[in-house]
Amino acid sequence: MPRAFLVVMDSVGIGGAPDAGTFFNGDLPDLGANTLAHIAQACAAGQAEEGRSGPLQVPTMERLGLGAAMRLSSSVPFPGLDAAPQGRWGCARELSRGKDTPSGHWELAGLPVPWDWHYFPDQAPSFAEDLTAFVAEQAGTDGILGNCHASGTVIINDLGSEHLRTGKPICYTSADSVFQIAAHEETFGLDRLLKLCEAVAPHLHAMKVGRVIARPFLGSAEAGFTRTTNRRDYAITPPAPVLTNWVQDAGRKVHAIGKIGDIFTMSGIDTLKKGADAQLMQHLCDAVETAEDGSLTFANFVEFDSLYGHTRDISGYARALEWFDAELGRLLPRLRKGDMLVLTADHGNDPSWPGTDHTREQVPVLIAGLDAGPIGQVKFADVAASIAAHLDVPAQGPGKSFL
Repeated sequence: MPRAFLVVMDSVGIGGAPDAGTFFNGDLPDLGANTLAHIAQACAAGQAEEGRSGPLQVPTMERLGLGAAMRLSSSVPFPGLDAAPQGRWGCARELSRGKDTPSGHWELAGLPVPWDWHYFPDQAPSFAEDLTAFVAEQAGTDGILGNCHASGTVIINDLGSEHLRTGKPICYTSADSVFQIAAHEETFGLDRLLKLCEAVAPHLHAMKVGRVIARPFLGSAEAGFTRTTNRRDYAITPPAPVLTNWVQDAGRKVHAIGKIGDIFTMSGIDTLKKGADAQLMQHLCDAVETAEDGSLTFANFVEFDSLYGHTRDISGYARALEWFDAELGRLLPRLRKGDMLVLTADHGNDPSWPGTDHTREQVPVLIAGLDAGPIGQVKFADVAASIAAHLDVPAQGPGKSFL
């Protein structure tokens, strides 16, 4: 019985979204944003030399059809990545009116978001007084810090010392539908932070805020502050069955790796493995060896986005892509006959773009384990329908299989 592996490279977009001009970083529309093409351009120009050097080297994804998918998606020029594809390849565009993690993942799993998310205004303060009072009450403090749009790494450096002095949680948001709470793991307490996020999440979800995110950190004013890997997302549960439910309802196993358990609130998921991306890659390799016949393994690799996209670190993003590609090259030969691995993304986060937020882009769809050839320009929901067809389980929703 065939198995399926759905691997999301968080934020690895390839430009060309037809509605990019209606999405913004600050006052600048996302029209022309292209995460991979602009990274490749910078590498070829010698502008991404920190910890690596020269043109972008991703031969495994190139052989699967990455360059072909990029050229299909967008006319933004980029050097190299011109090997003849040996896998199935195409690009996908999103229907949901969001360029965020839940929107992208829900739709890849077959469910376009059926409502408009609530977004907080890009002003200070960003949150209404009744919301900040509620959060402070749940935290047991006499107020909050932050109350603005911010980069997570920047705001903990700016407010970490005041947080240690006052005990107040640091609350911030972004262009996504998200409410983030940062607190020191030791002085505030990790369990206390998680309980706080869990307590306020239903209130935010009722407002149609997609996620409440716990952002624990460690450090001091003298040594600096660093976020830890104990992040946890408290997301709205999808309002209708998605790919994980379809597979589980058919009596098959579903294994989640990375943020997938949080994004889908464990709906339709049997097991969950978390960690940094290097650990997640090991979990994925283990799943290739041990996952049951007929099972689905659904993985998200977040560090492209969280460490390098939002911080606009082109060299770091290029290093992460090259590391991932090398690991993928070692993993693919271990697939069993009949397995299908789908490699895609949930949105863009062009590290060359002004601002700090995601960019509205199409994403690559690369398929290993089947024959070679184009699948064309498809929709996010078609990914779920195609995996369901491969696993021979009933699909729901608007997607159409491209197999």
